[in-house]
Amino acid sequence: MRKAADDAGGAGDRGEPPQQPDAGATERKVLNKLSAASVGPGWTKVRCPCCMSERVEPLVLVKLGEKVGPETKRWLLRLIAAPQKDGGAALLAHPGEDACGDIIVVSAPRCTLLRAAEELGLCKPYRNGDIEAFSYSDRDNFKDSDNMEVFLTLAERQFMVKYELDGLRAQRDLRIPGLPDSCTLQNRDNIWRKLGSAGVIVDTFPLHNPDKLKALSEAWYSGNQLAQPLDSVNEYFGSSVAFYFSFLDFYTWSLLPPALVGLSIAYFSAEVQREMLESVSGSPAQDFHDDSGPAVSGHMLQAVFSMLWSTVIIEMWKRRSASLSYRWGTLHLAERFAEPRPGFHGDLGVNPVTGRVEPLFPEWQRDLRMALVSLPVVGLFLGLVVLGMLGFYWVEAQAQQLHKDWDSLLSQTLLFLPSVLHIVYTNMLATVYKRVAQSLTEYENHREESAFQNHLTAKVLVFIFFNYFAVLFHIAFFKQDVMLLRKRLASLLIVTQLVNQVTEVVIPFLVDRFISAPHRTESEDDSQEDKFRNQSTLPTFPGLFAEYIELLVQFGYLSLFSCVFPLTAVLLLLNNLTEIRSDAYKICRLFRKPFSPPVANMGVWQVAFEVLSFVSVVSNCWLLLLSPRLQELRQEGSMSGTNFLLIAVVVEHVLIAVKFVMAAMIPDEPAWIRKKREHIEYRSMQALRQQGEES
Repeated sequence: MRKAADDAGGAGDRGEPPQQPDAGATERKVLNKLSAASVGPGWTKVRCPCCMSERVEPLVLVKLGEKVGPETKRWLLRLIAAPQKDGGAALLAHPGEDACGDIIVVSAPRCTLLRAAEELGLCKPYRNGDIEAFSYSDRDNFKDSDNMEVFLTLAERQFMVKYELDGLRAQRDLRIPGLPDSCTLQNRDNIWRKLGSAGVIVDTFPLHNPDKLKALSEAWYSGNQLAQPLDSVNEYFGSSVAFYFSFLDFYTWSLLPPALVGLSIAYFSAEVQREMLESVSGSPAQDFHDDSGPAVSGHMLQAVFSMLWSTVIIEMWKRRSASLSYRWGTLHLAERFAEPRPGFHGDLGVNPVTGRVEPLFPEWQRDLRMALVSLPVVGLFLGLVVLGMLGFYWVEAQAQQLHKDWDSLLSQTLLFLPSVLHIVYTNMLATVYKRVAQSLTEYENHREESAFQNHLTAKVLVFIFFNYFAVLFHIAFFKQDVMLLRKRLASLLIVTQLVNQVTEVVIPFLVDRFISAPHRTESEDDSQEDKFRNQSTLPTFPGLFAEYIELLVQFGYLSLFSCVFPLTAVLLLLNNLTEIRSDAYKICRLFRKPFSPPVANMGVWQVAFEVLSFVSVVSNCWLLLLSPRLQELRQEGSMSGTNFLLIAVVVEHVLIAVKFVMAAMIPDEPAWIRKKREHIEYRSMQALRQQGEES
């Protein structure tokens, strides 16, 4: 049950017994101040005997505004430390150097973490070794439940602190000490959001643990190892980050079979070699009809293989994802009637489902906003995509005419200029649209965080699919220009990957090395508070949105169009082998540590990959109709265009049926995972029934 903050005055009394000296190394002496016993000076008092510990682990840093006075800071310390029954967050807070400083360091006692673990629906090892849904009332029967650094991962503990802070809501109108009356908290206001808008709280972010980060870096990207330490990634960065890197690893090694097939086709098929030379030169080969190859061309093999491959890897990933979620304790994350997300607003009322007093926003108003604002704006951006496509065709025609008139090496090089310009345009448009989509989804005012993320992702996916694939589909199925399609796809693969490597790795590395790093130099004499402040100079981690989009677009190029360019998988494999290490380097070195909510899978991204896998059947079937070999066979057999089209439709439906049969034959979960899930659900129902009988 989440809490509502009332007057937290007097809730943060602090004891002042002498601080115990640390017997560790010299560099840890300064850390003593923030890692002292929970009854030591600085940290707010722990009232629960079971939460007493010899050391308090700094988890989250709260950065205050420059004009925040000591009175406001003391009130905030009391609010953070107040028990949940009194409206506080039931966390541990440390003022930093003194009451006048601009930071607050936050940690969490055992009971607060365990209650949050139950609310989030985490699964943990039981005393018999099985994974069970955690229950606070049965906490003593879970293994290591008395040691939070073992029982919960660092990422989970840090997210739970954010979870408690974000859940603070005012129980009644309340004036904040030291602030003008215009900043008064209204009943049921989200306190943390209101303090942020008032400039009291500038930032809230999880703290890096230098020792753990160094060990993770050495095991992840610094050495020569090929396997990723996914369990360590989950422990330090959380399951949402770990699932991304696990999928990136799985998808990258899954590119080996199509890469080998593509190389074989390109090497042994004279037809494919000639077509690739045509795409580079921009001129058709002279003696194409002299090639008497086999009835089944390399394009046909590549198309059928791509359809089957895309189905198999998605189904196999589902199984791997289920195994990982069980191992990481997120298999049983329940859908709960959670508190409204921090950005949700509306008139106060009683929620008819939960019976709680909270802001309410009529569904019809949200639907009206989506219909009258969101849809037209999204349509406008889709229109800009079409405008860019028309511009691409015009520049392409000019380049073709120029090459026809000049017929030189320079004019041949200029044939790729339209594709390069259009790629730059689409990337810029995607960057602007992402910010617009964020604002539109905020304006729609969704109550749950999951609904907010789903609507945001849906907007972006519609645009991304249209922005990146509309030109390719138009070239393939309306212009029916295979040579232009092949050249366009090759340009996309090469230019996009070069741009991504420069923008995602080279530029951030140079900025960090020559601009940011000199301002973060540390010495052994620096206080721990200053070291924490140095972390705030790092840029905020932008999230995994762009990374998933990059993988989704890659998957689309490969599954939808690789039959016209067999080397697609080879280029993607080479790119992703460096992508794994570059992404790991970025998240470890170039950005602040992000908060990571526990997740059971990739969420809506997994659905997006499945949709592309289905569309690949239709795309490859109709691209085969454009194959010169099939056209020759149709002419040799004197088959009419109508009959040829009917056969293609039948083949397409057969392949779709094969795809569904394959998906059904490969269960989404291994049998042992299904049994474990059913066991966890059964034990959870038993626990609820027992609690009901006791009450």
